[in-house]
Amino acid sequence: MDTFLTAIKSVFDNLGATVLLPVIIFFLAVILGTKPGRAFRSAVTIGIAFIGINLVINLMWGTLTEVGQAMVTNTGLERNVIDVGWPAAAAIAFSTQVGLWVIPIAILVNVALLLLRLTKTLNIDVWNFWHFAFIGSFVAIAANSVPLGLFAAAVAAAWALFFGDWVAKAIQHFYGLPGISIPHMTTGPGVPFAIGVNWVLERIPGVNKVKWDPDNIQRRWGIFGDPIILGLFIGLGLGILAFYNAGSFMDILVKVLQTAMNLAAVMLLLPRMVQILMEGLIPISEAARDFLHRRASDREIYIGLDSAILIGHPAAISTALLLVPIAILMSLILPGNQVILFADLAVIPFVVAGFAPIMRGNIFRMVIAGIVVLGLGFYIGTALAPAMTAAAAQANFTMPEGAAQIISIADGFLWPPFLFHLMGRTMGWIGIGALAVLVLVLMFLFRRNPGPWERLAGAPRDGEDADLSVQPDVRMAPGD
Repeated sequence: MDTFLTAIKSVFDNLGATVLLPVIIFFLAVILGTKPGRAFRSAVTIGIAFIGINLVINLMWGTLTEVGQAMVTNTGLERNVIDVGWPAAAAIAFSTQVGLWVIPIAILVNVALLLLRLTKTLNIDVWNFWHFAFIGSFVAIAANSVPLGLFAAAVAAAWALFFGDWVAKAIQHFYGLPGISIPHMTTGPGVPFAIGVNWVLERIPGVNKVKWDPDNIQRRWGIFGDPIILGLFIGLGLGILAFYNAGSFMDILVKVLQTAMNLAAVMLLLPRMVQILMEGLIPISEAARDFLHRRASDREIYIGLDSAILIGHPAAISTALLLVPIAILMSLILPGNQVILFADLAVIPFVVAGFAPIMRGNIFRMVIAGIVVLGLGFYIGTALAPAMTAAAAQANFTMPEGAAQIISIADGFLWPPFLFHLMGRTMGWIGIGALAVLVLVLMFLFRRNPGPWERLAGAPRDGEDADLSVQPDVRMAPGD
C-alpha cells in the first residue's frame, strides 16, 4: 500500500498543478454535462492561468525574499528559529509518515461531508493538502502516534472545508469569483481575528472614519492611487529601506528601481491572470449550477481553489507589502520572540486575503489586523519550532546552515497547527476528537442558518451588488 501511495504522490509531484489541475477540471466538467470541446478549452485555460499566477508569484517571492534578507542584515537581527518558507514546510509535511496518506484521507473526508451535506465545497486544490499533513505530522510527533496524526490530518481537512464554506459568499462577492470557495489553511484561520479587529475599530471614534480602500485612494490621489503606481511607490519605499547601503549610488539605484518595477508588475499582472482563470472557470461553474438544478435543486456546490487567486487584488497585495517592514520590525522588538523572518514574507498576502471582504478592502484596517495576526504568529512560531524541527529530521530535511530550529509563516504562525499540536500533546485522542466534534457542530450550525455567519465574514446582504474589481471580461472562443 505504501508503494502505491508513493507512486501516486510521485505522479502528483512530477506533473504539478499546472498539468493535473486541467485534467481534473476536464473530467469534472464532462461529468457535469459540459461539451467535451468546451470542457477541454476551459481546462487548458485554467492551466495557463495557473502558470501565469505562479510566474507572477515567483517574481513577488524573489523580490520580497531579497528585500527581507537585506532588511534583516541591516538590522543585525539574530534569532534561534529560521523561517524556511512554505515550499520547505510542504516538502517536510509530505515526506513524513502522515504525508504519504494525506491525499486519499482528505479526498475521503471531502466526499463524506458532501454526501452528508455538511459542506458545499469540492476541494480540488490537492497540492495544498500539505497543510493537513503539516498539522497531522505535528500531532503524530507530539503524541508519538502516527494513527493519531492521520486522524488529525482528516480533522484538519474538515476544518479547511468549514473555513471555505464560511467565507465563500464573501469571497465571491468581494473578489467577483462566482461559485468559488477558498479551503486554504493559510487564509481561513485569520478570518476570526479580522472580524474581531474590525468590530473594535468600528467602535473607535475617528479611527472608524479612516478609509484606505483602493477606490477611495484612487479618487483622492488620482494617478498616484492607481494600483500600478501604488505598487511602484511601495516598491520604492521597500527598496530604499532594504538597499540604502548596498554599495555605490548606482548599485543602490538599480536595486531600488528593480524592486519598484517588479512590485508594480505584480500589481498589474496578478489580477490579469485571475481574469484568465475565471474565463476558464465560468463554464464549469455554469455547468455545475445546471447539473445541480436538474438533479438537486436545493444543492449548491463550490469549487475549492488556492487563495493565490485572491492575492492580486490591490487591497490584499498593498496590505501585504506594507506589512513586510512592519513584520521585520516586530521580529526585532517583540519580547520573547525567537523567529527571524527569511523566506516566507511573500506568504503574507495569503494570510491577509480573507480580511478584505470583512473590511471592505480598507487597507488601514487590514494592516492593523495583519499586525495582530503576525504578532501572535511570532509566539506561535516560537512555540511550534521544536515540532517542525523534529518533523524535518523525520523527513531527512537538510537544515539551513546556522539554524538551531526552523518554522514557516505558512502554517507555523497560525493557530490551527498550534491548537492541534497542543490538544494532541496534552489530551491525545480525546483532544483531537474534541476538535473533530467541534468542527462537525460548527458545520451543522452553519448549514442550518448560514446567513449570520456569512455576513460576519463580509458577505453582502440581499440586494447588494457584487464587487467586480477582479471579475473578468469573459469572451469565449467561437462555437462555445
